[in-house]
Amino acid sequence: MTTNIHEVAKALVAHGKGILAADESNPTMGKRLESVGVENELAARMDYRKGIFTAPDLGQYISGVILFDETINALGEDDFHVSKYLNEQGIIPGIKVDKGAKPFNAKYPEIEKVTEGLDMLGGRLDGYAAVGAQFAKWRAVITPMPNTFPTSACMHANAHALARYAQVCQEHGIVPIVEPEVLLNNSISMGRCYDITKQAIWRTFDEMARLHVDFRGIVLKPNMVMPGYHSEQQAEVEEVAERTVKCMEEVVPAAVPGIAFLSGGQTNEKATAHLNAMNMMHDLPWSLTFSYGRALQSDALKAWAESGVDDSRRALMNRVKANCLASMGKFEGE
Repeated sequence: MTTNIHEVAKALVAHGKGILAADESNPTMGKRLESVGVENELAARMDYRKGIFTAPDLGQYISGVILFDETINALGEDDFHVSKYLNEQGIIPGIKVDKGAKPFNAKYPEIEKVTEGLDMLGGRLDGYAAVGAQFAKWRAVITPMPNTFPTSACMHANAHALARYAQVCQEHGIVPIVEPEVLLNNSISMGRCYDITKQAIWRTFDEMARLHVDFRGIVLKPNMVMPGYHSEQQAEVEEVAERTVKCMEEVVPAAVPGIAFLSGGQTNEKATAHLNAMNMMHDLPWSLTFSYGRALQSDALKAWAESGVDDSRRALMNRVKANCLASMGKFEGE
């Protein structure tokens, strides 16, 4: 088992591999199950997740899996333990440790949010490590508006919380995945997304530096730079790739071993195409890969509900293999 945080961080962004985000909370998973006509029950959640985790050859393409508390601690009727099984397949188990985004500004509770979960974090990390977790994830949510939000105070609060989380993780021998996400379910321009993404990442690294977080032992999980999904002016794949890489070059230290992008509501195909285009650029100081949830799982969940576990696994592996090729700049299309 890999134990050094530098080794774990490098392994998570290893050449030709990516991270499967399967850390949906029960309410979120409930919405996804409901979308395919399945009731949100523990047995259904575990049956679906066990099916995708046991897909043949998953460990050849997936470096790590981000789990939810229920999943990492659950023991199935057949004594199936998720983290133990993943370790046996050469896949590193990880755990979502934040407690969700809560209102930051009472005047605008639906816009300004800060992520909570620092209380007793060290003890929780030790508990997760005892059942196999070697890395963790914390998501900060930045909600932009065309000309107003986010406020400087809200961005600072989220950057500091991410940095404190990363510090505690490393103190307990856990690699932190640091996720400052600028939401794109809006109409902001690409330029506005660039500026806010750059500021969110810069503030996060500035706060981490103040707390002496070892950049060699983290993985950054940002959004890509693109117009909001409701913007009238959408961007070509190459432009998204160019602006995203430029933004990363301006604010991400070369010591960071890798960047694992979130899909953030993109279509499966766009998430793959953008990652592929970025990796066709040369001389980048860090690995560029994926940490996708829906962009890997949406087809698999639908297939599981309609025709069972075998088709679900095939659907998952189709997306996994496509994105692994994209992480090397070798994807040639659907």
